[in-house]
Amino acid sequence: MNPYIERLLPYPFERLNALKTGVTPDHAYPAVMLSIGEPKHPPPDFVVSLLTDADRLRADLATYPATRGGDVLREAIAAWLQRRFEAVTDPATQILPVSGTREALFSFAQAVLSGRPGAVAVLPNPFYQTYEGAALLRGADIHFVNCGPETDYQPDYRAVPAAVWKRCELLYLCSPGNPTGRTLPLSELTWLLEQADRYDFIIAADECYSEIFPDEAAPPAGLLEAAGRSGRDAHQRCVVFHSLSKRSNLPGLRSGFVAGDAHVLADYFKYRTYHGCAMPVHVQAASAAAWNDEEHVLANRAEYRRKFVSVTSILEAVLPVKTPEGGFYHWVATPEDDQTFARDLFAERNITVLPGSFLGREAQGRNPGRNHVRIAWVAPAEQCVAAAERIAGWMRER
Repeated sequence: MNPYIERLLPYPFERLNALKTGVTPDHAYPAVMLSIGEPKHPPPDFVVSLLTDADRLRADLATYPATRGGDVLREAIAAWLQRRFEAVTDPATQILPVSGTREALFSFAQAVLSGRPGAVAVLPNPFYQTYEGAALLRGADIHFVNCGPETDYQPDYRAVPAAVWKRCELLYLCSPGNPTGRTLPLSELTWLLEQADRYDFIIAADECYSEIFPDEAAPPAGLLEAAGRSGRDAHQRCVVFHSLSKRSNLPGLRSGFVAGDAHVLADYFKYRTYHGCAMPVHVQAASAAAWNDEEHVLANRAEYRRKFVSVTSILEAVLPVKTPEGGFYHWVATPEDDQTFARDLFAERNITVLPGSFLGREAQGRNPGRNHVRIAWVAPAEQCVAAAERIAGWMRER
């Protein structure tokens, strides 16, 4: 067996299941799952229609998909990147479709990390656990950048020692952040690009939540946008990861893409030809249609905006909540140990939230996820409002 498997910790939802073991919730309340970031808004009708076109599906299922994907999909993605981030990309060399960004965020590290002793991957903390597993299974050391209340939940990359940057081979970014909802400004992205040039590492920017934000006039910045504005037209050392799961409510489609530095993606493409994870042709057709349409994205964003207005107004009197800069999570400081809070809320109100300590690691003497919970407002609005009212009533009774 791969000896690095022993370095992996249980995934957060395994730990959550263990926390709930033996607890019988009060079934006077219907169960509400606010722990998993699985969008429950309806998928676009036109995508469903494409996927259920029998004649087209019959032909597509009889075809082996290309690892690089088809021209139609890559051109649709390139057009979207230009509309959204003013980023100019070559569909032939700077874009690769992937089977959901979780798959790509993991496999990318396997392709680009050297495996040399002492190599470092830099990660935000708390974080999406796939980053850690990917780095550990390639034998890398990890340097965590804490995102706590002392920095208003922003990662302080400027505090990373030069000795760490010198060993860094891969930096994972997440903006808007999971779970914090904070976004990295263009100035910080540009500074990180300068460090990548100076110390010769690659930036992997997870931007899967980029299309869920509260202000239509202020969309979150992206890494390719920062690269273009700073004169890096070839997107040197930059690779971004995007998905239809959150943007288009299509988590089951398993469709995303990576885009950026052509030299990096050439080697990653070679890796993927062996990895064997080409996107099926019928999924490519549905994906291209989704990337070409913004109306459903605007409607989706508006629905999240309405939900955040409602649930925030209910909870702000009992918990320190505020609307995130992006994404669909409330990252909430708890008045007690986060695991106790989550277990008691499940037991007494049949609501499941995710303890923040499960998303963080001990670094610089503390786990910045401790005494926080992540609340995912992905359910329909009525269910979210009812859950918020239930949480508020529970807090007042404590």
